[in-house]
Amino acid sequence: MTTTLRPAQPLQRNSDGTRSRTYEVRVNSRRVGSLELATRSAAQPEVGVIRGLWIDAPDRRRGRGTVAALAAEEVLRSWGCKSIAVSVPADAERALRMTSSLGYRVTGRVMVKELAAEPPALPGGGTGRPMTQAEFDSWLEAAVVAYGTHLVAPGLTAEQGLEASRLEHARMLPAGRETPGAAFLLLEAPGGATLGTLWVGERDLPDLGPVPYVYDIDVDPGHRRQGHGRTLMLLAEHAALDSGARTLGLHVHEGNTPARRLYESLGYRDVSVNAIKALI
Repeated sequence: MTTTLRPAQPLQRNSDGTRSRTYEVRVNSRRVGSLELATRSAAQPEVGVIRGLWIDAPDRRRGRGTVAALAAEEVLRSWGCKSIAVSVPADAERALRMTSSLGYRVTGRVMVKELAAEPPALPGGGTGRPMTQAEFDSWLEAAVVAYGTHLVAPGLTAEQGLEASRLEHARMLPAGRETPGAAFLLLEAPGGATLGTLWVGERDLPDLGPVPYVYDIDVDPGHRRQGHGRTLMLLAEHAALDSGARTLGLHVHEGNTPARRLYESLGYRDVSVNAIKALI
């Protein structure tokens, strides 16, 4: 029997420059599952994404998902993609094993925390406050450069990563500091020195919907290893609770062991694993 993909809809070309299409996974003429493919963003058209891969229960453990994932690579190559990304639920052990066997490299994990009703007490030695416009402008340029390094996927240059970061920040912050749902905070020492910065926005997470999300947290290099990262994370909980939410999410890059240990100590748990593969 042959496992193939059959388009279930016309190719969707979206107004933001991305494209997407859903497919039926078929064994000969029989439908056994579904697959959705897309390009990540207008800023990263070279990165394809498997948004969803589902094999019906009676046809699992027969290699259908593996063949469908390999067929997805061929489709994305035809779209001009140079890499393929996937986000797998953290408890989906079979799917995680499959991505590993197919050569995907884990890049990071999404974690969430269910918040208490009352905001946590902040340790002494620092005070949180909103950024001024000038502080925001300075922070934004540094954040664009830093995030650009994380967007250098297989097949992309550092310059392309930086340009993708600029476009992504412009998309996510159309009104800059005044973008609805976003909070930009400074942690200050009693003498006024900046100890760290924080950006809390909003993001849709599977099974959770839109939740406050820590997009950027940074402790000033001269003040690291003094507990200010923990204080910034507690400040993020204040921002989330002020918005009326009871869940807070974040992403931690694979290999950032100190950050992961901090988040785990604060009660965060993995909800998804992000991975990427070069399309040779």
